[in-house]
Amino acid sequence: MQKEIFEQPVALANTLEMLGTAHSIQPGLFGAASEEVLRDVKQVLIIACGTSYHAGLVARYWLESIAGIPCSVEVASEYRYRDSVPDPQTLVVTISQSGETADTLAALQHAKSLGMARTLCICNVPESSLVRENTLRFITRAGPEIGVASTKAFTTQLAALYLLTLVLAKLRSRLSEQAEVAELHALRHLPVAVSKILELEPEIRDWSERFSMKQHALFLGRGRHYPIAMEGALKLKEISYIHAEAYPAGELKHGPLALVDRDMPVIAVAPNDALIEKLKSNLQEVRARGGELYVFADAGSEIPESEGVHILH
Repeated sequence: MQKEIFEQPVALANTLEMLGTAHSIQPGLFGAASEEVLRDVKQVLIIACGTSYHAGLVARYWLESIAGIPCSVEVASEYRYRDSVPDPQTLVVTISQSGETADTLAALQHAKSLGMARTLCICNVPESSLVRENTLRFITRAGPEIGVASTKAFTTQLAALYLLTLVLAKLRSRLSEQAEVAELHALRHLPVAVSKILELEPEIRDWSERFSMKQHALFLGRGRHYPIAMEGALKLKEISYIHAEAYPAGELKHGPLALVDRDMPVIAVAPNDALIEKLKSNLQEVRARGGELYVFADAGSEIPESEGVHILH
């Protein structure tokens, strides 16, 4: 798993390689028929399991804010067992590392049976069942992922979903030429940015020693970083067997705050965005209960380190 964590910059670079030195983002990234399929899509339905589901939850924020298109995200194992309202102008997006996830394949078949034929998959295995079952496809080039917890597949799925967001925004005339150039520049910078984050491993190793004897942990995030907190909690559960759950930080006072004490570390995702001030007040609630905070912050997030408040920039 550690090896695959450190393969993320290369996996991202390989996944985004098709952008090359292009000055524009083309729908053809998702297949020959993509412009025809995507042009008059009215909404997006994302279906996935586990880590891939969390990637879809992040993408919902992007699709609605950047592309201006309604988006819903479903757990594949639940979707086909409830009554939903189909729309033939829905783009059904399935996400899977292996492309053989039985629940996701069955959910896709269910969506098709309801008359939703516009389908696209994001997958890491080009010869998989999921790729064969979809009209459009994007192959993430993460390479084999052997570790139990998905790492490089997750980040490459996010890159693919962001590209999809930009393509839909462009087709809906919501992406200016200037913004498109800026987005391409930012995407090409991603592998370098991830490499810089991986340099924090010694500090993260120090944090992990404090966690190793804990029984529970709480992850907090706001906005599109709430699904990132969910992914963090999932990782801690399946790799260390420490019970962890994630909450939107604004919901902290509606239940989980009662569980917080010095034996329950609280991990917060704290980017320097529009919600940072609200997040800071949530973090103060944790400190008031005697909880110990571990905060992943941007360089510009003015959250001071103090007793019981540990910061990684």
